[in-house]
Amino acid sequence: MSDVATVPTVEQAVALGLTRDEYALVCDKLGREPNEVELAMFSLLWSEHCAYKHSKKLLRTLPTEGERLVMGPGENAGAVDVGGGWAVAFKVESHNHPSAVEPFQGAATGVGGILRDIFAIGARPIAVLDSLRFGEPTSERSRYLLDRAVAGIGHYGNSVGVPTIGGEVYFEAPYEQNCLINAMALGLGRTSDLVRSAAAGVGNPVILFGASTGRDGIGGASVLASAELDDADDAKRPSVQVGDPFAESKLIECSLELLAAGLLVSLQDLGAAGLTSSASEMASAGEVGIDIDVARVPLREGDMEPFEIMVSESQERMLCVCTVDNAAAVLAVCEKWEVGGTVIGQVTDTRRMRIFNGDQLVGDIPVTALVDDCPLYDLAPQPPSTPLYAAPVATLAAGDDPLLGLIGSPNLSSRRPLFEQYDCIVGSRTVRRPQEADAAVLVLEGGASIGVSIDGNGRRVAADPYTGTVEAVLECAANLACVGAQPLGLTNCLNFGNPEKPHIAWQLTESVRGLGDACRALGVPVVGGNVSLYNEGGEGPIYPTPVVGMVGELLDPRRAAGLGFARDGDAVAVARVGEPSLDCSELAKLRGEPLPDGLAAVDVAAVAALHDAVRGAVRSGALVSCHDVAEGGLAVALAESCLAGGVGATVEVSGGEVELYGEAPGRAFVVSGAREDLERALPSATVIGTVGGEALKIGATSWSLADLRHAHRALESLFP
Repeated sequence: MSDVATVPTVEQAVALGLTRDEYALVCDKLGREPNEVELAMFSLLWSEHCAYKHSKKLLRTLPTEGERLVMGPGENAGAVDVGGGWAVAFKVESHNHPSAVEPFQGAATGVGGILRDIFAIGARPIAVLDSLRFGEPTSERSRYLLDRAVAGIGHYGNSVGVPTIGGEVYFEAPYEQNCLINAMALGLGRTSDLVRSAAAGVGNPVILFGASTGRDGIGGASVLASAELDDADDAKRPSVQVGDPFAESKLIECSLELLAAGLLVSLQDLGAAGLTSSASEMASAGEVGIDIDVARVPLREGDMEPFEIMVSESQERMLCVCTVDNAAAVLAVCEKWEVGGTVIGQVTDTRRMRIFNGDQLVGDIPVTALVDDCPLYDLAPQPPSTPLYAAPVATLAAGDDPLLGLIGSPNLSSRRPLFEQYDCIVGSRTVRRPQEADAAVLVLEGGASIGVSIDGNGRRVAADPYTGTVEAVLECAANLACVGAQPLGLTNCLNFGNPEKPHIAWQLTESVRGLGDACRALGVPVVGGNVSLYNEGGEGPIYPTPVVGMVGELLDPRRAAGLGFARDGDAVAVARVGEPSLDCSELAKLRGEPLPDGLAAVDVAAVAALHDAVRGAVRSGALVSCHDVAEGGLAVALAESCLAGGVGATVEVSGGEVELYGEAPGRAFVVSGAREDLERALPSATVIGTVGGEALKIGATSWSLADLRHAHRALESLFP
């Protein structure tokens, strides 16, 4: 290989995120020291963000097989069969660290990146959901991050023409320095037309199309996504990518036209690590080599070095392989859509990634060394000996009304000021909009329909990583049951602190164990996901936050129950298994109580049977409304059903405060309907009252709808 530049030192390798032992292993794999191009490529592909080196062994324990599975882990997105020759692709990913540094672009490009994962397998993006975590909204920093991140999500999704149909947002002190921005996307495609990423065909051209390449995002995967944040965040702003949703819109149409015409062998998006990741992963999947000439790459800045071109994370770019005979047609389609297609390399039989700058060879790495041989680490989990998280600051004084305090609290107040910034109906598929039902509902081609939900509760996982994660899965499945949807597959985003610390390793290990056990009990395969580690600031780690997204099948979208009471005289009933508890509840948080040492075990089989019963009752048309009892307990669920329907209810509830405000996520539902229909379709439910009036009356206590509505709008003060 020709000499290129001064050989970097081991100190430079460490500065790029490699350990000294990893640098020594790189030298061993190459049989020499790496040059700057090769070192940059290794530092990114061997980063936590790309290699999952602290989590991959755990992820292999998750169930990944299912009758309706079309694509599973290892591809850009997973996909499930929804009948009639159609498949729904879906995936969730994080953009936490970039968003903590530059929230607007960090959140916007998170949406753009997850959309590319969807159309990279040949599915048209049809929806986005988001799962967000910030510090308490009394913090100026948290309000800023919230405002700009929501604006970024809305800007990108609205501009590209993909509806944002649901999501969640929570406020907790441990997210103050390290917000979480998780984006989930769904796409629809013909099952027979979905494409994999493996490169194939020696001599086939490799074509880059989309935006030109610049310095934005250089080193993002290693500089941001695999490191703890600190007070020097501002210096990391150049590592945050800049998005252009209008360029992405053209990229979607170009990619789908190329695939529909049968012109491509494989397709891959350029996300973290840019060309380095996309090309080497295509080569690894196809067991081939790839040559790339960086001199051919269209640049936005003319003086970029070869290593910068290889690791740039500029957005809205795709890499494809086609046959020699189809190259001209591919470039013609790229020209039609004005996305600048350029042949930058070819597939080889060398099993090596070779990087050229014109005639000069500037990088030469075995594909297996770069992609497959990154060291995987065994964790050293150890439960913490002392509490990791301080008790929350009490905000509910003795004598305050618990219900009004809860529905006006940051975690339970209306999200209308957020979702009104999103277009939730573009594309004309949305049947149930945000805050109309517990899960979003979309109508697909051929009359099929799906329910979609995304959920997580970091505070409960912090109290008990195993049980808290089981609850997150059950909560997500319960949301689908409320609209009559049967789960088909699950995607996840595991947001944790530094896994090299034993207590964080314990959180991660127990959480993955809970995720696997819950999915096996429900018969739901994990189709793919994302891991985001090192989410820590100077004040400590975030709450361990596994976020799960599910897609479920509906038989009749017209029978998808809303969460609001609707008809005077309807019976109100509760269906549940197990008993609620005030431990780790929202009421406990408002009162400033510390996290408990563990949560009550869950009988998942009994919960699954309850979900089946509720889903069947919804599908039968017997239920007018169905709402799961989640944060804030039964009283909050009743208030939310009253507010959503604009009608009151009168109920009798025994058991005192635990019965009213205790929680058991995923294990209880508030339903309404004609009494005879309800008792026939859901005989396990207990009737507790009747719909009607202008107030919610629980026993001797009454709250007017006007007072409930006023309290519920507390979040609007953050959006003057």
